[in-house]
Amino acid sequence: MSVSEQPPAAPGGPAAEIAAGYAFEGAALDLGALLWDGACHPDAPIRIPLPVLNRHGLVAGATGTGKTKTLQLIAEQLSANGVPVFLADIKGDVSGVSAPGEDGEKVRERAAQVGQEWRATGFPCEFYGLGGTGPGIPVRATVTSFGPVLLSKVLQLNQTQEQSLGLIFHYADSKGLELVDLKDLRAVVAFLVSDTGKAELKGIGGLSTVTAGVILRSITAFEQQGAGGFFGEPEFDTGELLRTAADGRGIVSVLELPSVQDKPQLFSTFLMWMLADLFDDLPEVGDLEKPKLVFFFDEAHLLFKGASKAFLESITQTVRLIRSKGVGVFFVTQTPKDVPSDVLAQLGNRVQHALRAFTPDDAKALKATVRTFPNSPYDLEEVLTGLGTGEAVITVLSEKGAPTPVAATRLRAPESLMGPVDAAALDAAVKGSPLYGRYAEAVDRESAYEKLTAEQRAAEAAALDAAAAEEAEKAAKAAKQAGKQTGGRAPKPEPSLTEQVVGSGIFTSLARSIGTQLGREISRSLFGTARRRR
Repeated sequence: MSVSEQPPAAPGGPAAEIAAGYAFEGAALDLGALLWDGACHPDAPIRIPLPVLNRHGLVAGATGTGKTKTLQLIAEQLSANGVPVFLADIKGDVSGVSAPGEDGEKVRERAAQVGQEWRATGFPCEFYGLGGTGPGIPVRATVTSFGPVLLSKVLQLNQTQEQSLGLIFHYADSKGLELVDLKDLRAVVAFLVSDTGKAELKGIGGLSTVTAGVILRSITAFEQQGAGGFFGEPEFDTGELLRTAADGRGIVSVLELPSVQDKPQLFSTFLMWMLADLFDDLPEVGDLEKPKLVFFFDEAHLLFKGASKAFLESITQTVRLIRSKGVGVFFVTQTPKDVPSDVLAQLGNRVQHALRAFTPDDAKALKATVRTFPNSPYDLEEVLTGLGTGEAVITVLSEKGAPTPVAATRLRAPESLMGPVDAAALDAAVKGSPLYGRYAEAVDRESAYEKLTAEQRAAEAAALDAAAAEEAEKAAKAAKQAGKQTGGRAPKPEPSLTEQVVGSGIFTSLARSIGTQLGREISRSLFGTARRRR
């Protein structure tokens, strides 16, 4: 079969059966029109029921095949139906969803082909940026809430080091040392490998000095790459992603990432933190008439690359369970093989753009992709290599939860701007947001670094006091001895070393600091992230 344009004819035979599989009764998103036997059939719309969007999905395809426009198309319709959306803007071209699209010959031609009544429309948006890097409201996380499993992924630690980092988090929790930013974590690890802290290190169990040193160097190197600003306070409340606009439309939250493209491990893991944080905070709701949020996880292959077993297990469990909390997750990547099979099995809605078969590896990936689809009257290997830009092979879940027939589809045109908005307009939107004042300025309150630094200074001062007391005691003894030799009256004896140190104000302050450690243990979620009460 070829998907090149031919004069349309009324679908019959297998095409009619495919079209019937998408004739849903309830609310649904319109994706496009059926392609069959070289023709596009505007009277055979391909749709996805709104209630099944919490059953997760996959948008895949080679570079340049139209994945970003597909995300934009779905996001627009979700917003119009009152469903908030989260999008990661890797290349900086998704911000246009906030502005009306530009009419033109190509848009009108596409709309006519698929039976679309196109109307230029902008949608309510919030723009975010990681740690204040680049445009957007800053998104930060505390080290404690990020947790050892996610942080190990960012620091590229091996499994043994990941487990050791977990022990360090446990130690900090038990001693009441809050890990707000990276300097807090660095201070705790540096203390544990110091002469003073080595006794504490032995008490943790299973953590060697060598491994702790490796972790410390990884943290220091990570900070030197400019990553310190992504961790701290005020921490972003992921509940902000669930908001709707005054007119009832869902707000499209766009995380602007062009400025951190060179830190793929960081931004992909931050996306997983946001998802895990939502999972922790949201109540169980079961299946709803429409999702509370649809979360598009772009560049998904970066999340799974080099992931530890514990990390993959946590992702799988989060994806499986977050559905019942009303959140749908769409992974966006080049081929389905980028997603582990345990996760892929949970993605009921599939939009597969064109694949290339230029190399033996490409051919192998193509065959693997075909095997992930239900049986189909199409020759999928031929179709997937022949699809044009803005065309895809689709299968979704019906209202009853059963897979729909595989349908080659010409997708509708987005109604918002297919490109970035002007930088000045983006900056104005960010600074005009009611959230900007809440998150714009970083706050550095007392936490592990300040506590350990104060204790170290107090200990050093106490040591100086002790040395001075010792010298005074020696001088007193010398004076007493001299008095005996001269027959004079001995001066009043100075307080002993112990009496001077214990009686000093610095020692009292140090004792109070140690005594006020809460000995608390933070309850942790699937990823080991701290669970917060809001």
